[in-house]
Amino acid sequence: MEMLISNETFNFVLQIAKFDVSPDLVYPVFLTGVLIYLFSVLCNGIILTLIVTQRSLHKPMFYIMFSLPLADILGITALLPRLLIDIVTQSNVVYYPTCVLQGFILHTYATSVVFILAAMAFDRYIAICKPLRYHTIMTPFTVGGVIALAWGLGLALVIVMFALQARLPKCKTFIINVFCDNMSLVRLSCAGDITVNNIYGLVFTGFMQAISVSVQLFSYVQILKNCLSHSQSDAKSKAINTCSAQIIIFVLFEIFGTTAILSYRFQNISPNTQKLCGIMTFTVPPVANPIIYGMKTKDIRNTFFKVLKKIKGKFT
Repeated sequence: MEMLISNETFNFVLQIAKFDVSPDLVYPVFLTGVLIYLFSVLCNGIILTLIVTQRSLHKPMFYIMFSLPLADILGITALLPRLLIDIVTQSNVVYYPTCVLQGFILHTYATSVVFILAAMAFDRYIAICKPLRYHTIMTPFTVGGVIALAWGLGLALVIVMFALQARLPKCKTFIINVFCDNMSLVRLSCAGDITVNNIYGLVFTGFMQAISVSVQLFSYVQILKNCLSHSQSDAKSKAINTCSAQIIIFVLFEIFGTTAILSYRFQNISPNTQKLCGIMTFTVPPVANPIIYGMKTKDIRNTFFKVLKKIKGKFT
């Protein structure tokens, strides 16, 4: 139930919507969530560790790829632990600063992933379409700049979004979602004009998607043309395998993100289904990404089994 309060008496304690779970399913859901979280952190952590410790992976492609599992851990950690605790304790209370922090991290995760995938596509375009110039183009300075741009641009856009939200007078204490996001925080206002927030949100989403989709579409079209014109089947196969993982991850991320957005536009969809769509946006990609990369990226797969074999040899 929404509680109206004045700015002077706003005590920074909010009520967050509950994810309704049958009492008999509370602990099974909690255990499943914990296993999903641990699996995601473990798998993404393995990829991070391999990239850092194995010299064979010290290449521009993997330096850029390093950002993806890092973002995945950040995103799923911002959402899942708190949600699971709320389900078990039946608590729906959150402090305003904590809510803002969660929303900020989740939006930073989402925007960063979109730009990181674009950066990875650009790297593959240079590697496959301009192989002789790859190391002169993808210098340490260029790689560092691409990584900084992917994170910095996403961060800058989110900072502006939350600055616009922070200016609004707060007079409600009910968060309409099971996690904190920008729109939920905007709707805490009942006195300010949110037109600017709505316009910025549309421009923000359009700008982000336009850049990411344009870069990836251009890169993969050029890669496809290069593969079709290449006479060697091995080269074609290698190029397709290299890019297929990134395309799958991008499509997966877009499907869940779009589904979550559209679910709130249809009145006949149940609140729990809407909430579940939002949760899956921040949990499915961080779980699926390391699996997809583990299977589709030969260098990571071979390096992982080589390290596993060394570890096994030490104990036998």
